[in-house]
Amino acid sequence: MTSEMQEIAITEDKPLLTGQADITKDAAELAARILLDQGQEHSVETPHGVLHVTLHGSRTTRRPAILTFHDVGLESKSCFSPLFKFEEMQEIVKNFTLIHIDAPGQEEGAATYPPGYQYPSMETIAEMIPAVLQFFNFRSVIGVGVGAGAYILSKFTLANPDSVEGLVLINIDTNARGWMDWAAQKLSSVTSTFTEQILSHLFSQEELSANTEAVQCNRERISKAPNLANIELFWKTYNNSRRDLNLDRNNTFKCPVMLVVGDSAPYEEAAVECNSKLDPTTTSFLKMADAGGLPQLTQPAKLTEAFKYFIQGMGYMASSCMTRLSRSRTASLSSSYSMDGSRSRSRTLSQGSQGGQMPPSPSQTMEVSC
Repeated sequence: MTSEMQEIAITEDKPLLTGQADITKDAAELAARILLDQGQEHSVETPHGVLHVTLHGSRTTRRPAILTFHDVGLESKSCFSPLFKFEEMQEIVKNFTLIHIDAPGQEEGAATYPPGYQYPSMETIAEMIPAVLQFFNFRSVIGVGVGAGAYILSKFTLANPDSVEGLVLINIDTNARGWMDWAAQKLSSVTSTFTEQILSHLFSQEELSANTEAVQCNRERISKAPNLANIELFWKTYNNSRRDLNLDRNNTFKCPVMLVVGDSAPYEEAAVECNSKLDPTTTSFLKMADAGGLPQLTQPAKLTEAFKYFIQGMGYMASSCMTRLSRSRTASLSSSYSMDGSRSRSRTLSQGSQGGQMPPSPSQTMEVSC
C-alpha cells in the first residue's frame, strides 16, 4: 500500500513541478525587467561616508559597467533617465550594467544634513568611488559625468587610470573658480534666489529667457526639494573646493575621452579649453547645436548615437547598427580633425552620403556641430 501511494504521489507531482518551473522562470524574467527598469538601490559604505547607488541590469563583470555621476541641482534619475531610457539607448543598456551614483545627500528622499555639517570636498567624493566598484565587484568602468559629476569622475580617473576604460564628460570645467567667477556668484547670490542660481548653472541664457519646459520642471523640482539645504552644500563645495586638474598633453587621461557640450551652454568655453589640453589621439569633442545646457535631456538621440560610436571605438558592440543614421538624409557634420597632434584639414560630410560610417574614433579629435 505504501509503495502504491508513493507511485501515485510521484505521478501527481510531475505536472505540478512543470508548472512551478514555468512560474519560477516567469518570476525571474519579471525580476530582471524590474531590475532593468527601476533599478536596485544600495547604500554603499565608503571610507568617507555612505553613497546612494542605483544599479540597473545584471551584474555581469565580463564588460565594464557604465558608471554615471550627476550635476549639482540634479540627482541620478533626473539627470540620466531621459538618456538611458531613450529607445535607441536600450541596445547599450541591455549589454552593460549601469551604476548611477548620487552625491552625498542628493538622492530623492535624502534626509537633510544638520546645521554645521561639513560636506565632503570634490576630491573626497572622488575618493569614495573605488568602494562602489569594489562593492559590485567591477574592475573597470566607462564613466559618464555631467558638470560637477564630470569633474568628480575626472579626479577619479586621474587617480585610478586602470579602473576607467573610457570617459564621457558633459559640460566639464577642469579649472578652479577664478576671481571673476567668485564676484559673479556673489552678485548672483544677492540678486537671485538659490534656485535661479542653479538654473543658470544648468541651462543656457536662451533656455532661461524662453522659460522652456525643462527650465520650468527643474525650477519647480529644485524649489520644492525637501533636501534643498543639501543641494546648497553640494553647490558650495563644487565652487569652493574645485581645484585645477592641471591637464596638459603630458598629464592627461590614459583612456579614450568624449567631451560633450551644447553650443550655447554655460560651460561651452570651459569645454573647448579642456579639449585643447587633452591628447588629440584619444579625444572626441562634440559641440551639439540646439542642445542647450543639458544635451542628455534635450538631444538624447544625438548623444545616444555618439555614445554608440564611442563604445564601438573601444572595441565593444562592434555589430551594433546606427539605425537613426541610416534613416538620416539631411543632417550634416561639420568636422575638423587633429591627427598626430596637429589640425590638418576640415570638411563637411553628409551623414546620408557616408551611410553612417564615420564614427568619431578615439584615435582622432573630432569637433562636431550636429
